[in-house]
Amino acid sequence: MARALVIGGTLFIGRALVRRLLARGDEVTILHRGKANPFGDKAEELHCDRNDTAAIAAALEGGQWDLVFDNVYDWARGTTSAQVEAAARTCPAGLRRYVFTSSVAAYGEGLDRDEDDPLAAPDFADVYCRNKAETERMLFRLHRESGFPAVTVRPPYVYGPENPFYREAFFWDRILAERPVLVPGDGQRLMQFVLADDIARAALLACEEEAAIGRAYNIAAPRAISQNELVTALAQAAGREVRMVHVPREKLVELGGQVFQPPFYFGQYFDMEPITQRIDRARAELGFEPTPFEAGLQATFEWYVGQDAQERPTPDFSYDEKALEAIGAV
Repeated sequence: MARALVIGGTLFIGRALVRRLLARGDEVTILHRGKANPFGDKAEELHCDRNDTAAIAAALEGGQWDLVFDNVYDWARGTTSAQVEAAARTCPAGLRRYVFTSSVAAYGEGLDRDEDDPLAAPDFADVYCRNKAETERMLFRLHRESGFPAVTVRPPYVYGPENPFYREAFFWDRILAERPVLVPGDGQRLMQFVLADDIARAALLACEEEAAIGRAYNIAAPRAISQNELVTALAQAAGREVRMVHVPREKLVELGGQVFQPPFYFGQYFDMEPITQRIDRARAELGFEPTPFEAGLQATFEWYVGQDAQERPTPDFSYDEKALEAIGAV
C-alpha cells in the first residue's frame, strides 16, 4: 500500500487515477480548489490553488507521501514551470515518484515524435506548449541535480467517460439528431488519441518500474487517424450513419466558428495542427498497451447516453445551420 497525493483529482484524468489508486488499496489525498470531493471519505483532501506557489508550499509542507501525481493545468491562466516547481520542491524526502502529466504539445510541432526529440523552445509562440516543455525541462533538471524521482507522460487528445471538454459529445449530439457533421477542409488532418484511464494506468506502471525515473513517456493509441476516420468511428460507436459536409477551414472561421470557445465548428480544441507520437518506449519499458480505440469509444458512448438529461445541456446547432446555409448545403 502506498500513500499517494493527486494534485487535481476531481476531473477526468485525475478521477481515473484516484479510482485506480483506491481500487488497489492505496491511501489517497487529493489537492484541489473545488468545493466537492467526488470520493467522499474514501480520499482525504487539501484545498489549494496550485498556481499560488506560497499556498501550495504551505499545503504540502510536512506531508508524507510515497507517490505524487501532478495533473493540473489552469487553462484560463496557464500553469508555469515555476508553479510546478513549488510543489515538487516541497515534496518529502523518500518520495518514490513524482509523475507529471505533460502533453504531446510539449514537442511544439511535428509528426511521429519520440521522447528523445527536442521539446518546444522557451520562446515558442503557444503558451501551453511552452509551459509544458519548460516544466519537463525543470523536472528533469531536478532529477539530474538531486535525483528527484520525476517521470513525465505525454498524452495527445484525451477522450473517455466524464470528458469535461465538448469533444465526443459534440459529434454524438449531431449524429443522434441525424444532422450532418461539418468537417474542416478535406478531413485528412491527423489526430491521435488516448483514453483517460490509459493515462492513469501508465502513470501507475511508471511508479512500479525503477528505470522509469528521469524518463518521459508518450502515452497514446499506436497510430494517428484522420478527422474523417474520427467522425466515422464516432458514428459507428453510436450505431448510426453520418453525413459529413466538408467546408474550407477558412470559411468556417470566417463564419464565426472557433476552436477554443463556442461556437465550435469541430469540437473543442479538435482542429489543431497535428503533432503525432510513437509509443515504443512505453511499450518496451512499462509494458503499456493502449485500449483499442473502438472499445474506448464504446465505453464513452455508453456513459454519454447514460447521463441524466439535466447533465447534458441541450445542443446548439445555430452555427451549423449558418454554415450549411452559407455553402448551400442545408
